[in-house]
Amino acid sequence: MLNFDVSQEMAESAPVVRVNGEIDIHTCPNLTFALEEATGHVTQKILVLNLEKVAYIDSTGLGTIAHHAHKMNTKGYSIYVICNQPQVKKIFDVSGLGKKNIKLFVTEKEALASISPRG
Repeated sequence: MLNFDVSQEMAESAPVVRVNGEIDIHTCPNLTFALEEATGHVTQKILVLNLEKVAYIDSTGLGTIAHHAHKMNTKGYSIYVICNQPQVKKIFDVSGLGKKNIKLFVTEKEALASISPRG
């Protein structure tokens, strides 16, 4: 059995995809499905991907997130990644994704607070 679980819910201002476990070649299809499904519920042009409970991400996982972020970016959408695990944050820093299509946050609360409803 895989050490992986993904769930989605609508927060106050954006869909949130929460991942628990390892993101690798075996779990990427589940992650892709969850991200694509959640993108259909984007109202503020932002999707939150919570990786607080992810201890490991391989190149396939990073590529999956990068690909989805790029697709969202072409539509004018953003992806906010919650990343508080040093080893996972390092992967985003080294890859440069945190400077391109992805905005990194330490907590989900911080990410959601930064989404201001337009009125």
